[in-house]
Amino acid sequence: MLLGHDKIEILHLPTPLERLNNVSDDLGVNIYCKRDDLTNLATGGNKLRKLEYFLKDALDKGATMLITEGGAQTNHGRLTAAVATKFGLKCAIITEDEYPGEISANLLLDGMMGCHVHFVKDMETGRQEVIKHYEDQGEKVYYVPMGGSNELGILGYYECAQELTAQAQELGIEDATVFSTVGSMGTYMGLLLGFVNENSPLKLKGINVLPYDGSDDLTENLKDALLEYFQQIKLFYNLDLELTKADFDVETKYIHGAYNNPLPEIRDMMYYLARKEAIIIDPCYTGKTFEGMVDLIKSGEIPQGSNVIFMHTGGLPGIYTKHHRVELEKELMPYMHF
Repeated sequence: MLLGHDKIEILHLPTPLERLNNVSDDLGVNIYCKRDDLTNLATGGNKLRKLEYFLKDALDKGATMLITEGGAQTNHGRLTAAVATKFGLKCAIITEDEYPGEISANLLLDGMMGCHVHFVKDMETGRQEVIKHYEDQGEKVYYVPMGGSNELGILGYYECAQELTAQAQELGIEDATVFSTVGSMGTYMGLLLGFVNENSPLKLKGINVLPYDGSDDLTENLKDALLEYFQQIKLFYNLDLELTKADFDVETKYIHGAYNNPLPEIRDMMYYLARKEAIIIDPCYTGKTFEGMVDLIKSGEIPQGSNVIFMHTGGLPGIYTKHHRVELEKELMPYMHF
C-alpha cells in the first residue's frame, strides 16, 4: 500500500533498466534506458502504472465501465481500454479531436479491444452526454482523467521512483539525472515526489511536450501548473513536504511550436536510436524527450562522463498515425529496393 492506497497488480515489474552502449559511446555519456515501453498490455506504456491504482479504486466502487478522454490517438485511452478488457469492464474514450479520416494506430487498437471512441465538439458537454448515455444503459461509470494525472494517478510513478532508485543503486549510478516527458504532468510529478519524499539521490529533468499557452515561452506557466498540482497532492495525502517553483527542473524549448507535430529533427532522433540500439521511440513524447536529452548532452549542460537515465514511456502506435506515417514513408523509401 502506497500513501494509503492499494492497487491491483497488472504489470511484470520491475521493468528493465539497461545501458545503451552504442549511444553512450557515441555521445560520451553513460546513458541508461528505463524500459516502461515494455509493460505488458496492448503494446505497453507508462499509463499502465497509474491504471493499476485507478482499477483498484474503480472495482472497489463497483464500476462496470471505465471512461477517459484525450486526443483521438491517445496512448492513455488505449491502455485504459486494455485494463478494462483484461478485467471484464467496458470502456469508452471521449475526444474533442476531428476524426482523422482513417482507423489506424491507437484507434485501430481501441476498436480491436471493443472500446468505443466518441468524437465530440465540446469536451465538457460531450463528457456529460457520453457518461449519461452509458449510465442510462445501466453501466456504473468510473471516470479516469486525461493522462491518468490526478492525485491518485501519481502513485504509479511514485512507486516507479522507488523502483528506479533501487536499480540505479545496484548499477552504481545513484548520481544519475532522469529525463522524463512532461505532458499531463502525472508521470513527472510522481517521479519527483518519489525521489524527494523517499530521499533518493537521483535527479529529475522534465522535457515538456504540451504547449499550455500555445507558445514556446512557457516555463513559468508550466511551473505554476506544476506547483498547483503539487499543492493538490500535498493536501490530498497530507504530505509533510514543501516544494517551490525552483524545485521543478523542466525544459520547454523542445516543443517546436505545437503538440504532436511532425518534425524532421524528431524523426532524425527516432532513426538514430533505432539504428544505434534497435529501440523505437515515438514522434510526440519520447522523441522530443530524447531530442532534448541529446541536445543538452551535446551543448555540455550534461557533462561528459555523466550518468543519465532516459524514461521510455512507450507510445509506439504514434508512428502509425497518418500525419507521421506519410513523412516516415517518404524518408524511408530509399531503403526499399524493387
